[in-house]
Amino acid sequence: MDRDQFRALQAPLKKKYMENSASALVTLRAEGNLGEGVTCSVATGRSLVESGLHPATGGTGADVCAGDMLLQALVACAGVTLSAVATALGIEVRGGNIAAEGDLDFRGTLGVSKEAPVGFKQIRVRFSLDSSASAAEQAKLLELTERYCVVYQTLRSGATMSMIGANNVEELADSIGAADLELTEHEVNEISTVAHTEKSRPDREG
Repeated sequence: MDRDQFRALQAPLKKKYMENSASALVTLRAEGNLGEGVTCSVATGRSLVESGLHPATGGTGADVCAGDMLLQALVACAGVTLSAVATALGIEVRGGNIAAEGDLDFRGTLGVSKEAPVGFKQIRVRFSLDSSASAAEQAKLLELTERYCVVYQTLRSGATMSMIGANNVEELADSIGAADLELTEHEVNEISTVAHTEKSRPDREG
């Protein structure tokens, strides 16, 4: 697929989102089940994951959406953390279900609206446990799971992040200097189009 084909694919979606902002709001979901020991099984649909566009940005739905994978990582981490905490406290948990869902406004990532955020607006994690633990013990489990779940805390508290190229990093830094870069709306749309043309590959680092 070349750039023109890709633009033609996304053009009606962008038009739709500009005319009806509510249609750009999509809720992604992921679920996992607690397993033997300190494990949590998350269904990804494929053993070898190939990430692609979400249908709301022009994808076919045949590839895994990275947003779904983010929620799956959260579910997996929360499940493993809960199992570890339960084991450490001696609280019996026979099984259970963890579900995560997140709300996305796709106008943001498509550059349709500056007011729409790029990323999840809200993420909710729900637990349903098969356990004889008391209400107080289960509340303690959730409290400690929230405190020690790496993915949950990273998403909630944020992390210092950056994107840099693998080549000529120092030259790039020197050329940019300390100046702030201002992008026009046209440039934002161009970046959005190019960024979504590239599919994530499992063998890529970063």
